[in-house]
Amino acid sequence: MGKVFTQASVSLDGFIAGPGHSGFEKLFAWCRAGDVETPSEDPDRLIYRTNAATAAYLRELMETTGALIVGRTLYDMTNGWDGKHPGGLPVFVVTHRAPEEPVESETPFIFVTDGIESAIKQAQALAGDKRIGIGPGSTVGQAINAGLVDEIRVDLVPLILGSGTPMLSGITEQLDLQNPEVIVGQGVTHLIYSL
Repeated sequence: MGKVFTQASVSLDGFIAGPGHSGFEKLFAWCRAGDVETPSEDPDRLIYRTNAATAAYLRELMETTGALIVGRTLYDMTNGWDGKHPGGLPVFVVTHRAPEEPVESETPFIFVTDGIESAIKQAQALAGDKRIGIGPGSTVGQAINAGLVDEIRVDLVPLILGSGTPMLSGITEQLDLQNPEVIVGQGVTHLIYSL
């Protein structure tokens, strides 16, 4: 089975969004900061323009990821990515209650109402040897607390938001992370920690 990882663009003070879900334009400016193009699965909606180091990081991540897990808040906030996640991967949505009328979609959205462990197990069965991306938000803390996350990837942006939504919340034990792999991008530093 593939590794489970979390990955997010994060401000220097640890936030994935500023107050009132603000700051995304600045948090993701690195996606358009260079001249090397890396198309997503849906290039009509998303083409990354980064430096060569970030392009290699993104390609490796796209080629080795087989499914995603998100929480209901992100699904609702993006309106189910209007029916097509830019990664083109199956998305497992952890929720207490599946929507009565889910967004019509090309991307498979699977609603999991029996917890994060079940979502990871289902995603791994579908993805085989490929990785499972999880988060952001409270689903990450739930998965870390259950001992089910193998890797934390931080796309560290030189930005201070002051407050907002933290990348990691609800974690119940201290974790020692050491010696990250460091990839220097343009307007971002990618840090990869193993657990």
